[in-house]
Amino acid sequence: MKKITKEEPKMWGPSIVGFGKYHYKYESGREGDWFITGFSLRKQNLTVYIMSGFKKFEELLEKLGKYKLGKSCLYINKLEDVDIRILEKLVFESVRYMLQKYKNI
Repeated sequence: MKKITKEEPKMWGPSIVGFGKYHYKYESGREGDWFITGFSLRKQNLTVYIMSGFKKFEELLEKLGKYKLGKSCLYINKLEDVDIRILEKLVFESVRYMLQKYKNI
């Protein structure tokens, strides 16, 4: 993630390691800053944050291995369950999308 974002890791709260940041603003007027990608080590799994969501990456997900999905969360029980090269490509493509969408980074 550091190699892809060219950013140093930063703690976002007590348990999330994030890389880069972007500024979002919803139609409701709510706005804030958040990381572009990141991860968190949990008791049950490793959570990888893919802030762009997963709709654009179905082909990559088919090749990834064993995982579960949330809205922007990729849950991996152990790294051996996934193809690391595909995971890296997924993070790369998500970061590229976020950089294009949020040019204010």
